[in-house]
Amino acid sequence: MIFVDTSAFFAVLSTSDANHPRASSCWRNVLAEGQTLLTDSYVLVESIAVIQKRLGLEKVRCFSEKILPLVKIEWVDETHHKTAMKAALIANRRNLSLVDCSAFETMRRLGIQSIFTFDEHFRERGYEVIP
Repeated sequence: MIFVDTSAFFAVLSTSDANHPRASSCWRNVLAEGQTLLTDSYVLVESIAVIQKRLGLEKVRCFSEKILPLVKIEWVDETHHKTAMKAALIANRRNLSLVDCSAFETMRRLGIQSIFTFDEHFRERGYEVIP
């Protein structure tokens, strides 16, 4: 199972993103391999907001209709939120977001070690980062 982060979703959709060629290739490869892709609802909300702001509503529609059906979504509940918020506050790092901490919690809870991302926070935490 591979967790998918906002940076990967964005790079897949944005042809002007520097990571687009690597992201597109990686996306095709993991789908061809039959890998299970998963994200959480906080990444989902962040991704939609970033895509809408930077690329527009047509790309949000593409994301919703063509990409999301291929991804399992783990919904964040109150307990998960509190755990992620506590981790973000304890980390005391301006650039480490609540969304990142929620992803760490989702991955920890589900035993996921691989993440499709361009965010170095995950490598720092010891996850296998792809591509």
